[in-house]
Amino acid sequence: MAETVPVRCPACRREHRYTAPAYPCVCGAPVAPPLDRHRAATPVAHRVWQDDWVTVRCASCGRRGEWPRPELGCPCGVVLRVPVADGDALAGQDTAATSTPAPPAPAGRPPFRSVTIRTALDAVTATALYLRWLGYRDVRRADQRPPSGIGLAARGVVAQVDPAVRPATLRDVECLWLTAMTESADCLYFSVAGYADDARARSDALGIPLFVLDLTGTPRPVNAPAHALAATGTKNRAP
Repeated sequence: MAETVPVRCPACRREHRYTAPAYPCVCGAPVAPPLDRHRAATPVAHRVWQDDWVTVRCASCGRRGEWPRPELGCPCGVVLRVPVADGDALAGQDTAATSTPAPPAPAGRPPFRSVTIRTALDAVTATALYLRWLGYRDVRRADQRPPSGIGLAARGVVAQVDPAVRPATLRDVECLWLTAMTESADCLYFSVAGYADDARARSDALGIPLFVLDLTGTPRPVNAPAHALAATGTKNRAP
C-alpha cells in the first residue's frame, strides 16, 4: 500500500496526512521514495535543481533512478519538502499509486505512467519520466539553458520543456535544433500550449519530434517523427 505519514506545517501548525506518490520504473513497477516519519518537513525557500530529486532503488529490478523529491502544498501558501529516509532507498508500491496510466505501450514496453500537471515542475517531471520510458539514459538538467522553458538532457538527446501558456514559436524550435547540433545529439520538444504553424512546419522539415503535454502529464505526439519515436522508443535503450 502507498505510504502515508503525518506532516505538520511549521508556519501555520496545520497537520496533514501525506501519501507518497509512485512513479514508473523502466521495468514497469511503481516506485515511491520511502518517507522518514521521524523528521519534520521543511519549507522550500528557493529551488535548486539537484535538491528536487532523490535517488531510489526499485524493489522489483534493483535499478537506481532519480525521482522527484516529495513535496506538499499547505493551504497557507507554504510548500513543504517531506523528508525521505536516508541511505540506499529501496522502494516499491502496488498499482494503486497516484500516477496516471496511459494507453498500453507497443512492443512489450510497460504502459507509461505520469503525474498530473499543476506546476512547471510537474511538466518537467512528466517529461523526464517519459524520456526514461522511451529508453533514454541518465536524464538530467541540461547544461545549456534554452531561451524559453527548461532544458533536459540524456545520453544522445536534448529536450526542451515549455510550460508557457503561449504556443512554442519557430525561434524556440530552431534554437533547440541548433543546441542539439552543437552537441551532436537528437532533440525533442515538449509543450503545454502546442506549437505555432511555422514551428510545426520547420520541425517536420528538420525531423524534430514534437509532443504536447496534456494536464494528465501524458505527452501526446503531434507530428510524424514524434509518432515514430513513441511507437518504437529510442535505439539507445537502457539495459
